Amino acid sequence: MSITNIEKIEADVRRKVSLSSIFLAYAGIGLTAFGFVIIQKLKGLVVKNHWMNEEEMNEGLALVQLYPGPIMVDFTAYVGYKLRGVPGAVLATVGFVTPSFILMMVLSAAYFAAGSLPWVHTLFLGLEALVVGIILNVTLDFGERALKGRVEAAIALAAFAAMIFKLNAVLVVLAALAVGALFIRTAAPKNKSTLRSPAEPKPVSIGRWLAIAVVVAVVLAVAGLAWSLNSDVGRMALSFFKIGTVAFGSGTTILPLIQADVVDTYHWLNMSQFADGIALGQITPGPFLITAAFVGYKMGGVGAALLATFAIFSPSFAMTLIFTELFARLRNLSAVRGALAGVLASFVGLLATVVLQLGQTSITGSVTLVFAGAAFIAVRYFKLDILWVFLGGVAIWGGLQALGWV
Repeated sequence: MSITNIEKIEADVRRKVSLSSIFLAYAGIGLTAFGFVIIQKLKGLVVKNHWMNEEEMNEGLALVQLYPGPIMVDFTAYVGYKLRGVPGAVLATVGFVTPSFILMMVLSAAYFAAGSLPWVHTLFLGLEALVVGIILNVTLDFGERALKGRVEAAIALAAFAAMIFKLNAVLVVLAALAVGALFIRTAAPKNKSTLRSPAEPKPVSIGRWLAIAVVVAVVLAVAGLAWSLNSDVGRMALSFFKIGTVAFGSGTTILPLIQADVVDTYHWLNMSQFADGIALGQITPGPFLITAAFVGYKMGGVGAALLATFAIFSPSFAMTLIFTELFARLRNLSAVRGALAGVLASFVGLLATVVLQLGQTSITGSVTLVFAGAAFIAVRYFKLDILWVFLGGVAIWGGLQALGWV
């Protein structure tokens, strides 16, 4: 059977996947998947439903690391786009994000309503200490993967120093991208399942390009609306649009850029509130960057939270649609791989800054230091799920609080 006929059969199978089933499947993942197992759940969903072959799935995982944005949300959009075009991508992404958004709104309302109560503040001191230990583990894991040579190590150290001296985080990332493109040369992937013949990439229909153009126009229109507001809510949305446009990696690696604007530059949240927002993002299912909704709720309620969520996710969503069509032409360019390596190396230094600053705020004594260390050991050496670390830690901290020991 010819390749053309196989592709026609695969296309027929995909057309039978209803948009409602795509939405419900990803809503189920968004409601039940926590922490770092989410990507495994997303891959398992694709395999279980036979939505694409292994080659396409691995290609998608490679693709979403080539441009800015949260990997898990972008991979969701990629699968939805492959199945049913732009409508499939929209519904897959909305389904994945909606459960965590709703839960974050409930938690944010409770947090800011009760935030003035002394016992609530004391309880969140324990959560913040747990966050320090978990982010430290993420930093070390990320460093092991990203720092593969002297250039990468130098980029990470330079990024750390730049943030200590309060330089612009976005400029740091862009500088790392340029250095990586010029000086880092990584080997091309050798896994045959991720390599398709580069000759004659499949042409894209005009209808698909028009649909992608509509998505880009909507993103730009909402960014323009945010700019026209000329308010803190508008500036917050523009900040998240900017971060969503330039930040590579997982949700956790994007945290330093959020902190740089939300805490250090505009002071919309203090460091303690930011740490609490991270904690709430960890204990809710779905994408970790739903912490943006926490910031939005604090700035202007549910409407501002919706705007913040759209702003952080929509730039890379649009890029996913575009890069899915351009991937065959870009994936093996050495400069592209080097640029990505440089950016990822910079995030090691940025994450180290977050650990340092969170530690200065959250580690207030020997008990909080023990809690941070216990969280680090639990996730790094015992491989416990982050959700159980938080739930167990909060229970223990609450007991200590009841006894008057903290």
